[in-house]
Amino acid sequence: MNDRPIFSPSQPPALYKLIGNTPLVEVTRLDTGPCQLFLKLESQNPGGSIKDRIGLSIIEAAEADGSLQPGGTIIEATAGNTGIGLALVGRIKGYRVILVVPDKMSTEKVLHLKALGAEVHTTRSDVGKGHPEYYQDYAARLARELPGAFFADQFNNPANPLAHETTTGPEIWEQSGHDVDAIVVGVGSSGTLTGLTRYFRKAQPHLEFVLADPQGSILTEYIESGRVSDTSGSWAVEGIGEDFIPSIADMGSVKHAYTISDQESFDSARALLLAEGILGGSSTGTLLAAALKYCREQTTPKRVVTFVCDTGTRYLSKVYNDGWMRDQGLLQRALSGDLRDLIGRRYDEGDVVSVAPGDTLLTAFNRMRASDLAQLPVLADGKLVGIIDESDMLLHVSGDAAHFAGLVGDTMTTQIETLAPASGIAALRATLDRGLTAVVADDALFYGLITRFDLLNHLRRTLS
Repeated sequence: MNDRPIFSPSQPPALYKLIGNTPLVEVTRLDTGPCQLFLKLESQNPGGSIKDRIGLSIIEAAEADGSLQPGGTIIEATAGNTGIGLALVGRIKGYRVILVVPDKMSTEKVLHLKALGAEVHTTRSDVGKGHPEYYQDYAARLARELPGAFFADQFNNPANPLAHETTTGPEIWEQSGHDVDAIVVGVGSSGTLTGLTRYFRKAQPHLEFVLADPQGSILTEYIESGRVSDTSGSWAVEGIGEDFIPSIADMGSVKHAYTISDQESFDSARALLLAEGILGGSSTGTLLAAALKYCREQTTPKRVVTFVCDTGTRYLSKVYNDGWMRDQGLLQRALSGDLRDLIGRRYDEGDVVSVAPGDTLLTAFNRMRASDLAQLPVLADGKLVGIIDESDMLLHVSGDAAHFAGLVGDTMTTQIETLAPASGIAALRATLDRGLTAVVADDALFYGLITRFDLLNHLRRTLS
């Protein structure tokens, strides 16, 4: 008996009906000045972002004009979300999907793309348009080299803004009761801004568009001066901000533009979760920060709409990870003025992954693997009694898997050199230069480990 599900190609998948018609909710627990601020929860799309809309629109338009043939290949450059939208729709339709993403993208996005069956190529995020490793140029080259491939090209594809002109705009207009004064948007491909501009030019010509732009992007300067800068910075926010003006961009409707730092973006995303219970991504934080600034600057009440662009579940390793935030200098701890300030993961803050002498080697191995660590401190009653690393385990278990049942206490290294917090950078460097991990402890407490990465990260923050 064959128990495999039977698919009916003649029937559209239920997924399509779930794209769009996302809720519009009012912010009630943040200071919005004299204004009402509403959030369009694009995170409620099946792929978790606003880009599901254009994934469906781009594929159906390509099918209609013949540029995408049955069994063909879809190629796109993406910050992740457009790729998820294309993969959701494309894989259901039986297409091969190849996606090129910059290396700053969150792990969650990349894993989501791979789970959908997409092939992911990672390229550099520190180069600009025109460089062969720039993600858009890379994807375009792949599309040229692969016979019959369809390059989705969201930055130049008219089906991108069309999705927002025909779905997002009408939804906002209806859900707001035909009463909205301003919309705050970010620009990546510019599809959202351009599509909404086209719709509201007819529905509400006096509506103001407000740009939320990451610090380092060139777009705010372009809005304010009309000049396209040939230099851009870098930013940690994903999905919005650009170092060029997309060809489909209609920026003429933007009346105000705010430059938002990574710090403001991430703080705002976290504040939204704590105040309203809404888990949004990094770009949501940028939009919210700009929207709150705009609202608080108004002297008369206005009804303002912005977006929860995607779900924060794909940023748990970044925006909502205290360790990553501290590594980036975006979350500060009280400074001690000694080596404790260089520890990436502090034991007294509950951030250290450790084992006890009575744990098995299998337990130690599983914790190393889960946390991507090569060594673990061994603690007993809060005091450091040893270190166990991959070399220790290999010596013990080599040739017999049953040895994984052995105890950490029988395998760990107990000859530990420690550095007192007041030891200084020179002593730290000397320890690291000998190939050791620096163990910071005193007679009373174990504070944590300092790796070469921790020192490099400290130098990056202090020397920049």
